Amino acid sequence: MEYRSRQAQLQRTGPAALARTLAWLRLCAISGQSLAVFFCALWMHLAIPLLPLLIGIGALAIFSVFAAWRLTQPAPMREWETIVHVAADTLVLGYLLYFTGGASNPFIMLLLVPIALSAAALSVTAVLTIATLAGVAYLTLLVWYVPLPEPPQDAFIGGIALYIAGMGVNFVISALLLGFFINTLARTLRVQQMEVQRIRERALRDEGILAIATQAAGAAHELNTPLSTMRTLLPELRRDHAQDQALGEDLTLLQDQVDRCRTILREMVAFGKAQLSQEPERFTVLRFIHGCLERFQLLRPEAELTLDIHEDTSLIVLRTPPGLRHALINLLNNAVDASSLKQSNAVSLTVRQQGGWLELIVRDHGPGFDEDTDIALGLSHKLTGLGIGLALAEATAERLDGELIADNYDDGAQMCLRLPLAVVEARDPVTPGAFR
Repeated sequence: MEYRSRQAQLQRTGPAALARTLAWLRLCAISGQSLAVFFCALWMHLAIPLLPLLIGIGALAIFSVFAAWRLTQPAPMREWETIVHVAADTLVLGYLLYFTGGASNPFIMLLLVPIALSAAALSVTAVLTIATLAGVAYLTLLVWYVPLPEPPQDAFIGGIALYIAGMGVNFVISALLLGFFINTLARTLRVQQMEVQRIRERALRDEGILAIATQAAGAAHELNTPLSTMRTLLPELRRDHAQDQALGEDLTLLQDQVDRCRTILREMVAFGKAQLSQEPERFTVLRFIHGCLERFQLLRPEAELTLDIHEDTSLIVLRTPPGLRHALINLLNNAVDASSLKQSNAVSLTVRQQGGWLELIVRDHGPGFDEDTDIALGLSHKLTGLGIGLALAEATAERLDGELIADNYDDGAQMCLRLPLAVVEARDPVTPGAFR
């Protein structure tokens, strides 16, 4: 995932992004150069070498077709290829300037544009290479060039006026190009900073979850011995005090609780093994939901749960990872705690398919989220618990390329766990007996 994220970042700001920018600028340059040549030759009647100039523009057009084809290829754009693109643009520009006055042409400053663009996307070595190429072109045009012919006597623009007009057009072009590109770069950097901040927060959350999981594994290992001891001693105590009915009932309850603790420990071990194997379970949505609700009712027998699931949605076959069941149970458990703050035990679960998403919506009847703050995970009015239920649910959603959305509604709050069916749905053919 880190590799894919790095590749996406390079696509936004690296050589590929610069090559795409150059492709658009190249089309604008071809149009602008053609208009400038025909304006000077046909409208102002300047005796410029029309054929060599059209040959240069034509060569740039042919190269632009090749560059556009290269951008459609799946192979990533490498830095040296981008340098070749910039070099081709620089050489063609230098060729056109050679026949139009060389360094005395006001458009000579356009040689700086490739340097400015490459400085934001390429390495220092690449930028120095491009700057050297532009500098050599500039120095060459200081010495070797074809002077611009003087405008005809009847021309409406004189030589000085033409130079000043060219400088004005050059300023406008440079300002637009640099302003647009720098704005795009700043916006991309802001997006990257937000992405880095999100990744950092996610890493801190995952580190906390991992620490809790490590402690839980150690605690589970240590608890197994005292639970085995109590499970051995409790039947003997019941036999020794068979005449004491009240004590016998307490011992029976205690033995049931010990058995329940052992069952939970076995489930933790099985869950850990399933996580390590990365083999998802296969259920229909209906069976998966019913399995979660059975476990939830054992944990919270006081809960008044309402289930709403469409028949078509219930028949979808899921490849459910082990963490999804615990994520849903955590959301239901938090909903009951929130409803209890308003002396209610009512919660509802809605399961539906929206486009390519499977949505698990848990609603409570509690006070909801603070209206004067942004609705975010962990900002509910719940006062009890360990405070990691929502974090675990959100981590599970992100691992499945889904999302966990918190929102308020008229009589409480809701948590919507959205999962892409492309990830969780079992699309390969199976037999009905394959479901567990």
